[in-house]
Amino acid sequence: MDRRRLSVVVALLAALAAPRPQASAAGEGKSVKNTAKEAAKTGGRTAKEGALTFGRSAKAFFTGGPKAAKEAWKAGAAKTKQTAKTGARSTKEAAKGSE
Repeated sequence: MDRRRLSVVVALLAALAAPRPQASAAGEGKSVKNTAKEAAKTGGRTAKEGALTFGRSAKAFFTGGPKAAKEAWKAGAAKTKQTAKTGARSTKEAAKGSE
């Protein structure tokens, strides 16, 4: 076994042997559930905005040409980015448990 593979195997064994973190309190499960819920909501909202952006830019392409499509795409991309950032903040708050 060459040196690189040996070091990978040793790293994996060390990671498997490391003690797992314990739940700090009984409310830890609820925090994880809320975090997963917020993350799913964020993903859904962002996917929706992305699909709407694509639709609006396709419509703009056929009604106003490539320049209008590019403008619609950039406007939609900015809105999608804002939606994603807002969702990321709410997901982070849910992970910290300050909901």
